[in-house]
Amino acid sequence: MNGNGNARGKLGWLGIVRLGLVQMALGSVVVLTTSTLNRVMVVELALPAMLPGALVGLHYALQVFRPRLGHGSDIGGRRTPWIVGGMALLCAGGALAAVATAWMASSLVAGIALAIAAFVMIGIGVGAAGTSLLVLLAQRTDERRRGAAATIVWVMMIVGFILTAIVTGKLLDPFSTARLVEVAGLLAVVAFAVSLFAVWGMEERGGAAAVAAPAPEDESGSFREALREVWHEPHTRRFAVFVFLSMIAYSAQDLILEPFAGLVFGLTPGQTTQLSGVQNGGVLTGMLIVAAFSSGVGVPRLGSLRAWTIGGCLASALALVGLAVAGASGPPWPIKVSVFALGLANGVYAIAAIGSMMTLVGQGKSRREGVRMGLWGAAQAIAFGAGGLLGTLASDLARLVLGNAVAAYGVVFCIEAVLFVVAALLALRAAGALGGEAGGREARLGGIAAPAPMQGSAD
Repeated sequence: MNGNGNARGKLGWLGIVRLGLVQMALGSVVVLTTSTLNRVMVVELALPAMLPGALVGLHYALQVFRPRLGHGSDIGGRRTPWIVGGMALLCAGGALAAVATAWMASSLVAGIALAIAAFVMIGIGVGAAGTSLLVLLAQRTDERRRGAAATIVWVMMIVGFILTAIVTGKLLDPFSTARLVEVAGLLAVVAFAVSLFAVWGMEERGGAAAVAAPAPEDESGSFREALREVWHEPHTRRFAVFVFLSMIAYSAQDLILEPFAGLVFGLTPGQTTQLSGVQNGGVLTGMLIVAAFSSGVGVPRLGSLRAWTIGGCLASALALVGLAVAGASGPPWPIKVSVFALGLANGVYAIAAIGSMMTLVGQGKSRREGVRMGLWGAAQAIAFGAGGLLGTLASDLARLVLGNAVAAYGVVFCIEAVLFVVAALLALRAAGALGGEAGGREARLGGIAAPAPMQGSAD
């Protein structure tokens, strides 16, 4: 036995960290294409901001294919080829996107055409690698460690963002398009190499307990049949709707929080940027709290992923109502405390929901784990991409109707709060399967009994 796993074929902490390296590599490539290339197009090349916006939107739109990509790994019974193939496509797309950006300086139309192809590769690569990675992590991780595993993987992705920003920032100075292509190519090679190291031998090491055998032809069926079967599972359907609504509420405040703080509290651009840092600090704190108390790492185990998910939604709703009240009160309301509280609640919700997703993915008919995870991943990505747009649109409409910007922001925050409450109610029903087993036996997760779903039950 070693740090990668244990005698039961489950991952140890070292094995979880190894798989987290894939998410770190994935995040490193994505952040270069969504931030650095965005800036180069708008600032250095003086192109309209809608161009990188549309390209990033294309990447989000392609996440709708996640269920189909997950179905492919279900049929084969192995996740590693899809992770490796997805990362290869993503890394190639990231390097090609940098080439396309450089090409725009001399041939705009050709550069945009190449960029479209590159972002298609990025979108499909993210979907293939990300979906199969989460399924593999769920299959190989013990139930009590799933909250901590989700936190580790997502924190490592954030670390990937930070390291990429620091290293590429130094390498890109003095800037030139040729240097941009070189740096992006180097990043792509390193990210792919790290991913290969991370998944090497992961499925073989776990043996039969870790990897399902390929599904027989009559079990695997067509993708349409697999998706229909998964959608007709009540807990899967409810959880998909939960993910969609909660992620809209989660992301809708992204583009309005800083303008709100500047308008109502008179904060400067630098101060509102610092406010975003306060919020992200709260998110990270919330994630670490769930990781510690759901797995009992250094502290007593407290509650279940189900309870943390629902509690995170309700706490997020309360924090958003607090922001609406803050807008009505204005200074000297402690806006930093309110924003930190929102980040903390969001972090609790987000990581508990991901851990719940990892637990629920095995519930229902076998050989459908990839389709389920793909369905939830598609709901998350589409909702996240739409949330910012809907939040800004709602604030503009509310301002037009009410004639008051402060009241408009308050209305949007309250709408988000209602969405979180509805999401909590959906999670209360969908999460009834957490820790459950197909035989209808009760199981425990974090000390709280949760009945397994009744197959064929209706909403």
